[in-house]
Amino acid sequence: MTTDDLSGMGPLVARLSRGGRRLRQADRTHPWVLDTAVVVLVFLLFCLPDLLHGGMGDGDGDGPRRFRLAFTQLPVAGMLAFQAGLVLPLLWRRRRPLVAFAAITAVFVLQWSLGAALRADVALFIALYSLALHGWLRQLPWACAAMAAAMVLVAVRVSSAVSVWDALFFLLSTATAALALGLMVRIRRAQLAGLRDRATRLEIERDQRSRLATATERTRVAREMHDIVGHNLSVIITLADAGAYATDTAPERGKEALQLIGDTGRQALGELRRVLGVLRDAGGGPPGGPELSPQPGIPDVEALCAKVRAAGLEVVYRTSGDVDALDGGVQLTAYRIVQEALTNTLKHTDTDTRVHVAILFADDRLNIQVQDTGPAAPAGPPNEEGHGLVGMRERAALYGGTVSAGPTGGGGWSVGAVLDLTPQGGAR
Repeated sequence: MTTDDLSGMGPLVARLSRGGRRLRQADRTHPWVLDTAVVVLVFLLFCLPDLLHGGMGDGDGDGPRRFRLAFTQLPVAGMLAFQAGLVLPLLWRRRRPLVAFAAITAVFVLQWSLGAALRADVALFIALYSLALHGWLRQLPWACAAMAAAMVLVAVRVSSAVSVWDALFFLLSTATAALALGLMVRIRRAQLAGLRDRATRLEIERDQRSRLATATERTRVAREMHDIVGHNLSVIITLADAGAYATDTAPERGKEALQLIGDTGRQALGELRRVLGVLRDAGGGPPGGPELSPQPGIPDVEALCAKVRAAGLEVVYRTSGDVDALDGGVQLTAYRIVQEALTNTLKHTDTDTRVHVAILFADDRLNIQVQDTGPAAPAGPPNEEGHGLVGMRERAALYGGTVSAGPTGGGGWSVGAVLDLTPQGGAR
């Protein structure tokens, strides 16, 4: 076969595929049409010749004389009755396959008990095929037993013309072929249905993963935005209030506060641009887009404390252990927890508050402690926590850690976080 022949078969295969889909759709919409068409086809091919020639037992029929004499000649009315009993149940071969098979088997046995042979007997094999395809599998053993008994009856009836074993071999082979064809089509349809279901499940899982990833990214961005905006606005508000009070008494202090407000605003703007910049599609931005600064870490906590000191609070910061060697994700988590804790201190305390910040790393555990001497933060509604505390707990949970927050015995407020940095599997 040449390449031109193969290319010419492409449109033909596509048309046949479209035709098959239309037929399946039409069959689902009007199932009786196909069943009626099968009955009409069986009548035209197998019933009509018997009516025209007087049946297979007619002396003028085809075949050897001893084969023709083995059958009983039926009158036209009896022939029509048996044909109707054999063919009409095929209308229910897909909806009630066992009922159709039982009805056809009963008519078949009665017909051969009288010694009559009809071409319409092919309906029994069609019924067996339909039962294997559409019926319950547990019904097949009983149907096969009934089929075998019917075939034995036929073999005995034609024994005067054909060897019983030859007749049984032919009849049982035909029945086996009908049964095997029905099971093969059934298995094929089940495989296709399984593949369609699997494709549907994979598509659903893909959409779910996409939605989950989107929700996770939105949560991460919202958490970053909350930390950046909340902290810097708290610093700006505190500096603005301090500057307003210092304008009349110490103009230089007011000017310094305005400069710090400008620096804090520019830093907040830069961080917001960095967070929003990562939401762009890869390669989607202009070639000359702004550079994205790295995420803050533990080395930036000192600068964070300096900003809080500029706002009027006294901050004491200390570290222990090799905290600089921690990976970027852990350092970002620690930075954001400290940032949120200091933001809460700025919101709820006076300028004479003293804050102790400690980041301690030992034995694969990172301890973060932020404690102030100001008044305890006001309690929110029952069973409700602020977004900041929720964000801190979400960040700590990424590393199997916990966050605790509450008033201290001396009247201040304390925030503590413990991150478990033990390598997975216990490897060191």
